[in-house]
Amino acid sequence: MKKTIAVVSFVAGAVLMFTPRTIAQAGNEPNSQSAATSQSGIDQDVQMLRQDIRSRKKQIIAANLKLTDTEATKFWPVYDQYSAELSKLGDQRYALIKEYAKGFGTLTDDQALSLMKRSLSLDEQVAQLRSKYVPIINQVLPGTKTATFFQLERYINSLIDLQVAGELPVVQEQK
Repeated sequence: MKKTIAVVSFVAGAVLMFTPRTIAQAGNEPNSQSAATSQSGIDQDVQMLRQDIRSRKKQIIAANLKLTDTEATKFWPVYDQYSAELSKLGDQRYALIKEYAKGFGTLTDDQALSLMKRSLSLDEQVAQLRSKYVPIINQVLPGTKTATFFQLERYINSLIDLQVAGELPVVQEQK
């Protein structure tokens, strides 16, 4: 488990390379062509990083779930489907972070409230997705392995979310 924590911490730390400040800096470059190119590069880097995180997350789950061959044959296709749905919600989260970064320091009350409401809605959608997949995964895994999977999945995502949240600057009131 210590190795798992180290790997997750490394992956979560990699997220820090693409903080809202980095994204905002790309959007605030004086030359709009340069800003667009820089933002495109950041988007590509974030996409590659997210793919790497998903791959490492899968490795961590595989190392800790201890599936039989029969269980693995049934579980991994379901996991891939779950991961794809979760990734779509991650796309929405990244879009919110980009929007926040773009407006940082200039957000109106309405914009700040909208971002917060949409972020909370995404949190609810993630919880609903997990709830949706508990019985689906429990059809292919016994209860203890289903619980272990969701415990690992939640743990990894919480560490990543904590790293990202720690890098998000607090909303500033306009003066």
